[in-house]
Amino acid sequence: MSTMKVCVLFRPLNPKELSEFADAVSVQGINSESFIVKDEKEQEFDFTFDRVFYQGSEQADIYEFLALPIVQGALDAINGTIITYGQTGAGKTYCMEGPSIVDCESKKKGLLQRVVDGLFEAITNSEKPSKYTIKLSMVEIYMEKVRDLFDLSKDNIQIKESKVHGIVLNGATEVAISNSAEALQSLSSGIANRAVGETQMNMSSSRSHCLYIFIVHQDLTKDKRTKFGKLILVDLAGSEKVEKTGAEGKILEEAKTINQSLTALGKVINAMTSSTPGKPTHIPYRDSKLTRILQDALGGCSQTALLCCCSPSPSNSSESLSTLRFGARAKHVKASVHASCKEDLDNTKDATVYTYVDESRERILAKLRERMTADDVQLLEKLFVLEGIFFDPNSIDEIEAAYEDVTSRTISSLHKAVEELSTGVEKMKRENVALKASLKVSEEFYQHQLERRSLCFIL
Repeated sequence: MSTMKVCVLFRPLNPKELSEFADAVSVQGINSESFIVKDEKEQEFDFTFDRVFYQGSEQADIYEFLALPIVQGALDAINGTIITYGQTGAGKTYCMEGPSIVDCESKKKGLLQRVVDGLFEAITNSEKPSKYTIKLSMVEIYMEKVRDLFDLSKDNIQIKESKVHGIVLNGATEVAISNSAEALQSLSSGIANRAVGETQMNMSSSRSHCLYIFIVHQDLTKDKRTKFGKLILVDLAGSEKVEKTGAEGKILEEAKTINQSLTALGKVINAMTSSTPGKPTHIPYRDSKLTRILQDALGGCSQTALLCCCSPSPSNSSESLSTLRFGARAKHVKASVHASCKEDLDNTKDATVYTYVDESRERILAKLRERMTADDVQLLEKLFVLEGIFFDPNSIDEIEAAYEDVTSRTISSLHKAVEELSTGVEKMKRENVALKASLKVSEEFYQHQLERRSLCFIL
């Protein structure tokens, strides 16, 4: 079992922070792995991570330590995920994309450009008798909808699960890329479609979580096998405090959705790191689109690296502490990493035939056959399968995924019902205590009144 690699990046102070606190910082470095952070009350907190990148760190150093091992793993059919996390304006997107995805000097290139270069460089230098192909997808999670940034007409992509490929985005555009220049041009067009907005913390604030997905196929002609590795880079939208960002209207609604999905991510991490050994624990992956898509990265067979981006300024110490505590928790997440491969389907066919009969499906198709030609019904049936309205009757993966989905949703609903019931019971207990106290006061008052009347009668 491997653990998640967690690093921290402290970006340089921005002009607003310099004008408020000059060059004062709340971070005291100890070494390349440990540091001390002071909160707003000057209380000190110690943290230790896999690597700390202080102000002035080079983008190349971050790539080589954090991302390069994952890039190499993707070429060996090991899935990998790199996530940037932190408050809005903490430098996540800059670290991911650099100042510009295409026209950027080498020294300032972000993780994304370096990953692209690293993939093609490794393929060029590979001595294996293999044929490589790379496909690129790019989506954003905006207001809890998965949108295709290469095709804006696909604004509500469905999330599916496959035994072979794990979590997949059904129908997301895949662009074949054969070199770095093609990849960067495609990424540039996708980035131009991303949702951004202006806040008091950031002139160009990301209003969505963005995922850059590289699928590396490796055809081993000698062994007649196909290996594939999935590499995902995730630029999370930043957590926001309304009093600092000044968000209102549409920007405020976006901020609420962003914070809700980040809260769901925190709950998943907490559930994964606070479970009792030997006791089953429900992990609420389906509470948000973000955690559902990251299910493989967080609890599956993926190498995962987390870069916590922070401001070193005292004005943002509370937000930085929150980010660091999240990172410290994530360090305890464990995953079982292994290569993904499948036999050549032309030579190894499964003799088992799976059948699945859905009465409602057949009833609908029978009605359609009464009104349409057989060819029309067949085309419509194929469309329904593609859109997920019907399951493919010959696909056991679809059936099992659907069963697991229903089971998980039921468990999640039961957990929520228990939580609501517990909250209701606690509320009733408090009301009961308050009622008893009120009743006691009333009884004492009534007794006092009786005593006064008796005294008056005697007199």
